[in-house]
Amino acid sequence: MCICLTGRAYNSLKGVRMLPKRRFTNKPLLLPTLLLCAAWVTPMRAEPASSDSDRLQKLERAVELLQQRNAELEKEVSSLKKSAGASPRPSREAASAPPAADGKSVATKTEVKEEKPVVFVTAAASEFKLTLGGFIQTQIEAGDVSAFEGRFQPASGEIKDRFRIRRARINVSGDYKEEFDFKLEGEFTQSDVGLTVRDAAGVTLGSNSTRTAFGGTDLFANWHRFPELNVKVGQYKAPFGLEQLTSDTKLFTPERSLVTTALTPERQIGVMLWGKPLANLWPEQKDLISYSAGVFNGTGRNISVNDNNEFMYVGRLEVMALKSKILDQEVAVKFGANGLSSRDDAGNTISGALRENSDGSISSFSLPSAAERTAYGFDASVRFGPFDFVGEYLSERIGTRTVNGIAPLFTGFRADGYYLQGSYFVIPKKLQLVTKWESFDPGQFADDDIHSITAGVNYLLKGDDIKLLANYIHTWSDFRENNSAFEHSQFDEVIVRLQVMF
Repeated sequence: MCICLTGRAYNSLKGVRMLPKRRFTNKPLLLPTLLLCAAWVTPMRAEPASSDSDRLQKLERAVELLQQRNAELEKEVSSLKKSAGASPRPSREAASAPPAADGKSVATKTEVKEEKPVVFVTAAASEFKLTLGGFIQTQIEAGDVSAFEGRFQPASGEIKDRFRIRRARINVSGDYKEEFDFKLEGEFTQSDVGLTVRDAAGVTLGSNSTRTAFGGTDLFANWHRFPELNVKVGQYKAPFGLEQLTSDTKLFTPERSLVTTALTPERQIGVMLWGKPLANLWPEQKDLISYSAGVFNGTGRNISVNDNNEFMYVGRLEVMALKSKILDQEVAVKFGANGLSSRDDAGNTISGALRENSDGSISSFSLPSAAERTAYGFDASVRFGPFDFVGEYLSERIGTRTVNGIAPLFTGFRADGYYLQGSYFVIPKKLQLVTKWESFDPGQFADDDIHSITAGVNYLLKGDDIKLLANYIHTWSDFRENNSAFEHSQFDEVIVRLQVMF
């Protein structure tokens, strides 16, 4: 086969051959080169009468295709080299062998470090939503530490200035398509007063006072098929007391008021019905009415035994009287009422801060003999733009009763108290001023009221997720003031807290 080229075509072809030489190490390049040459030669034989211009255009097209294919192959080779480079390689320290003292190289074993597999977590059950969270509250306390809780020094034991991990909790919660939700939460640092249950002979039936490492807080499952009627089973806060039911992370002050600590049942084990009756009947006003009613052991959290065959009955009703906008400000007005009834046997610790000591201080109250309790409370909360106001009153009667012929070993009494709290955002959602007035009457001695006034400032770095709270609390005791035997009747404390949620 002979191919003739004109002078012009020959010069063009020489130009092609004068292109910069490339060293192709990829053998697949040979096949497309031959195919393109064949494609170029065949038309030339089929059309011998073609002009030099047509032939030159075909030759230039062939060269252009070769260059394009060459670029594509180079990209593929580069990609393969990168993939090979990502495979595990010996560490630099293992690959380099230091020379010996005589100048000879020393043979060392090369260790290849394998890549660790990616760690992943999946739910063991069929939840469609699973959330892991928690929070840490750490604070510094200085001055008359815990005096606002009725712990007066030195008779009730002096507490020094201290740094304190107030709470450190972790939780997991989830939802099922079958309309169940759950929450499991535990606390690493126990900061509340322990509760103990004893029988009439003084034998301890159950206690959580020795918890020093980890203990459960919220441990429950809830069926929410109907918003009008939820069913919650497990351990959680009994529905009594607005301030008690407010989450620890949402409070405007580091600590709750003394009346709340003394008279609310906190977390209990039992079952509760709750819901919003108007959720479907009147969706626009679904929050107008909400209720909770539960039956519990009445012996405190993390105590699985009951002190007797009777239970604690607790109920709460809330009414959202107003929820609207006035003068372009969010306005909400809510009222609440709650009640409690329980019959307890001797040895049951009914409160972490109710027993009044001879110096007017307050400590945990374990019943010396059988008793019955009835309690009630009212509360109101108002929000108008940057202003918040909350007020609550609680009252509890601890009466005596005779069981198995055992006469009462104490005198019945009524304890009550209240608090009024106001706050204002100086900088919206960032800097908040807070003040609180509270009063508590243990009801066991004459003129034994304990009063406190709090002034505080809250700085929300990232809402409730990260915030600083600083409080100054001034407390005084009427009982100690009216008895000259006591040197101090007024106390001062400063609390600064950092809260981090995750």
